[in-house]
Amino acid sequence: MAPHPSTLLEPHTPPALATEPHVIVRGEGITVWDSEGRSYLDGTSGMLCTNLGYSQPRLVRAAARQMVELPFFASFAHRTSDVALALAEDLARVAPLPMGRTFFANSGAEANDSAFKLAWYYHRCLGRHERFKILSQEKGYHGTTVAAGSATGLEFIHRGFGLPLASYVKVPCPDPHGPLGQGMSEERFVERLIGRLERLIAVEDPDTIAAFIAEPILSAGGLIIPPPSYYPRVQEVLARHDILFILDEVVTGFGRTGAMFATTEFGLAPDLITLAKGLSSAYAPISAVLVGRRVMNAIAEGSPDIGAFGHGFTYSGHPVAAAVAREALAIVLEENVPGHVRETAPTLMQALADAFRGEESVRDVRGHGFLAAVTFVTGAGGRPEGDWGAQVMAEAVGHGLLVRAVGDTVILAPPLISTDDEIRTMVELLEKSYHSALAGTYATW
Repeated sequence: MAPHPSTLLEPHTPPALATEPHVIVRGEGITVWDSEGRSYLDGTSGMLCTNLGYSQPRLVRAAARQMVELPFFASFAHRTSDVALALAEDLARVAPLPMGRTFFANSGAEANDSAFKLAWYYHRCLGRHERFKILSQEKGYHGTTVAAGSATGLEFIHRGFGLPLASYVKVPCPDPHGPLGQGMSEERFVERLIGRLERLIAVEDPDTIAAFIAEPILSAGGLIIPPPSYYPRVQEVLARHDILFILDEVVTGFGRTGAMFATTEFGLAPDLITLAKGLSSAYAPISAVLVGRRVMNAIAEGSPDIGAFGHGFTYSGHPVAAAVAREALAIVLEENVPGHVRETAPTLMQALADAFRGEESVRDVRGHGFLAAVTFVTGAGGRPEGDWGAQVMAEAVGHGLLVRAVGDTVILAPPLISTDDEIRTMVELLEKSYHSALAGTYATW
């Protein structure tokens, strides 16, 4: 086999590929350009993260100013930067839970790893040294580090790495369209899920379980929207056993669901919230764990018997990233980005419904806020599993649109600044891509 022509080992890419990667070189607004000069509407917001679009001048200026003033200083051993402290204060003012403190990291996976360690530390502060297991959902996505990858419920993240670790235990996916929920009313499906959760906790022993982590909407698993009554029931079960609830808002935070946080949108009460992506609109790597007051109080009271919180990263609260995040948060608030999403989301869903509902090979159209999906019938037209998603995604590139495929589901997650007209254009291009795939005119771009 010929060697890969690139020196880059690309994430989520087969290492044996012997073709040049698709190289993006410029972005402005919701459009990006590749090295061949072709333009694309970015229907994926980068990786569901460039919420404010590309080349946002305020974010660029914020980074430049901070590079001049203080390009770096570590947050370590009770010394930090003014801008990291200021960002923590900003987040405390908008946080959707009674706040204790904020811990900064650099990616969603690092935030989730940190949340697990905070959960373990919390229980040890209370003398519960056997509480080490983490519950998570099948098809949930929490990152690809050893710990976050173990919590992730997608098999392709585990292959080749000996994951998940034994202390990470999966509960059934809350997918109303999945095998467990087919043919059931919402009420019966939720009862079945909660029954499974209760039995699993009993088998594992609640005194060995530290936390449960979940996404409000499961994005990388195929845009799965749990029934509205599911998480409130889950919270009741967790509270009975003092199992901490970690809500992974890495994707949904800062407006994507039409509210600043999905925590508020869905009326949830987590103990910890993890954030990344939209925190800086992906202009600089930064993530955060919002630690609830109850958890922080227990840690502060019990920690003298353990010692310092022995966790952190060189770049935790990096000044440039923190400055960009402060400006991104200011833009989201000043321009009421969540309100814009809430007002514009019906255009997205109506356009998708008009284009796809009732069409040949289409199983389902669904969405919430600026998260939407079209799922095709697996095997329709004699295609192997996953072929619909891969082909529609490839055809979309040829039509000047970037989307994401998860199996036979195609996900559209536009930048949160997208207008009604831009949304309609994206859906028109996606519809053309579907009909190209239906006709079998395989993309050759």
